[in-house]
Amino acid sequence: MGIPEAQLDTWSHQGAIAGSSSTYATLKSALESATVPYSGKTYKVFLQGSYGNDTNIWAESDVDIIIRLDSCFHSDLSELNSTEKVAWKAAYPDATYNQVEFRRDVVKVLSAAFPNAIETGDKAIVIKAEGNRRKADVIPATAYRRYYKFNGLYDQSYDEGICFWDKSGTQIANYPNQHCANLTKKHQATNNRLKPTIRMMKNLRSKLVEDGLLKAGSAPSYYIEGLLYNVPDGKFSNCLGDTFCDAINWIQQEADKTKLVTANEQFYLFRDGVKTCWAPGDGEAFLNAAIKLWKNW
Repeated sequence: MGIPEAQLDTWSHQGAIAGSSSTYATLKSALESATVPYSGKTYKVFLQGSYGNDTNIWAESDVDIIIRLDSCFHSDLSELNSTEKVAWKAAYPDATYNQVEFRRDVVKVLSAAFPNAIETGDKAIVIKAEGNRRKADVIPATAYRRYYKFNGLYDQSYDEGICFWDKSGTQIANYPNQHCANLTKKHQATNNRLKPTIRMMKNLRSKLVEDGLLKAGSAPSYYIEGLLYNVPDGKFSNCLGDTFCDAINWIQQEADKTKLVTANEQFYLFRDGVKTCWAPGDGEAFLNAAIKLWKNW
């Protein structure tokens, strides 16, 4: 029978944005105060995640915020040859204010602004919800560059993202600006059908978890967005039911899943043991559970 179009349409709607907007404004104001310890440094505060990408659903309440230090940056030089690496090291001396100091100062700022509401998680600084303020995750990061060429400051090529460290000391690099820009471009190319489809699939994911058909946390929104980003534009139609079937059939029957990429196009989507990739077993569990729900509705 399949899931009724009316249900899919309900799932495709965007969640509330007023509360997230005010929460973001409150935290941004605190992080950008003239008295912050890093006031003399170059940095930027911006949204990432579902609210930043307009793919949020009603079940999501967290506001994901990045504060990126640009006064220093970390780099991946693995694509450079030895001559280019020497030139790069000569061009960029070691930073005098680093990511560890920056994170420490951000924690101080948030602790002063929101007393008794701060927890330090594995990656983010968590600000608990209170009153009209929603729960927020703040990640202090530094700029990150993946270099492809360096022959001097006026002859270089790189992709720019962010990087931060989890509690185990593992560096995590990501590219939220590319992720957002690529989703928007594909949304436009699909006649504004991509983002409603993403929201539909995320609500379907929530239904699967509620029904005990999928393990909570095994299908993060970031990877669902990446999965649908790979689906050809022509598979998105005005009928959400057709879009669901055409997208799932393409993924399961036509796509080479080992070559699918994340929406930022910087990483493969499916890989085991890589923090920036979706574990293939978790991805298959999500797809199989979605198909089962469709068939047994």
